Amino acid sequence: MDVTGVMSPATEPADALGPAERPVTAVAGAVWRGLGYVARTFGVPAGVRGLAVEIAYTAVHMSLYPWGLVDEVLRPVGTFVHHRTEALSPAQRSLVVSDMESSTTPVLLVHGIVDNRSIFALLARALRRRGFGVVHAINFSVLTAFTGDIREAARDLGHHVERLCASTGADRVHIVGHSLGGLIARYYVQRLGGDARVDTLVTLGTPHEGSLIAHVLPPTRVPMQLQPGSDLLRELEEPAPGCRTRFLAVWSRQDQLIIPQRAARLTHPDLQVTEVELEHVGHLSMTIDADVVHLVTRLLSRQPVVGNREPTGRLAG
Repeated sequence: MDVTGVMSPATEPADALGPAERPVTAVAGAVWRGLGYVARTFGVPAGVRGLAVEIAYTAVHMSLYPWGLVDEVLRPVGTFVHHRTEALSPAQRSLVVSDMESSTTPVLLVHGIVDNRSIFALLARALRRRGFGVVHAINFSVLTAFTGDIREAARDLGHHVERLCASTGADRVHIVGHSLGGLIARYYVQRLGGDARVDTLVTLGTPHEGSLIAHVLPPTRVPMQLQPGSDLLRELEEPAPGCRTRFLAVWSRQDQLIIPQRAARLTHPDLQVTEVELEHVGHLSMTIDADVVHLVTRLLSRQPVVGNREPTGRLAG
C-alpha cells in the first residue's frame, strides 16, 4: 500500500485551512498551492500510475453514471431471514460460517456531491463477493449540491437506515461514505443519534475540515457548508461523549478535490478513529483501490486494522 508518514510543513500548503470568509485572492492562492502539491506527487512512477488510474476510472464512472440514476431496489422483508451456503463462493461461505454477525450486518453505501450509487459499483461487488449478504447503495438527488442541506440529507439518511433495518431485521448497520456522503453520515451519527444504529462508519476522501474547492462552487447551502470554518463543521467539532460508532477515515495525498488534502483527516477527541493515509490514489479511484477495499472488508468483518497515522481520538477497542 502506498502510505506515508506525517507531512512536513515544507511539503504541504501549511496555511490552506482558514475561516470561510477568507479573501478571494487568499483562497485562490491556497487552492493553487494545494493543486500544485498534488501535481508534485506525479513526479514518481507511482504518482503517474495513480493519475492514470484516476483518469481511467473517471471515464468508466461516467459511462456507468446513467445506470446509477436508477434507485437500487431494497429487497422486501423476509429475503434475508434464511442464509443458505450452497451457492456461495469459498470466501463468502467462510465469512458466513466464521462470523454470522458480520455477514448479516447490512452495509449502506452513501455517495458524494453530484454523484450517484454508480461510484460504488465495484466496491459493492467486492463486498458481496467477500461474503457481506446485504450491500445497499442509496441515491440522493443530483440537485442536493445546489438546493439541499447536509443536515436535511442526514435526516433522510436516518430514514434510509430505519427502512433497511426494518427490511432485514438487523439492529445495526455499517456505512461507507465517499466524499460528501461521509460527512452526511458523520452528521447523522454525531448529531442525530445515529450511533445507536451505525456500528462502523468508513469515510473515503471526506472533507471533515472542509475543502477550499467549495469556494469556487455556486454559493448555495451545501458548498457553503463545505467551506472550512463553516457553522456545520464547527457543530461537528462539538463534544460527542459516548459515541458508539467506530470510524475508519481514509484520505490521500493525491486527492485533487480536497484542498488541503489533510482536511480529510478526522480529528475528534470523543470518536474511535482509525486513520489511514494513502499517497498515490485519486479522489474517485479511492472507491476501487485494492488496498482500500481490503481495509474496508477487514474492518467490517471485525478483523484488526492498523492505521498509519497517530490516533486522533479515543483508541478503537
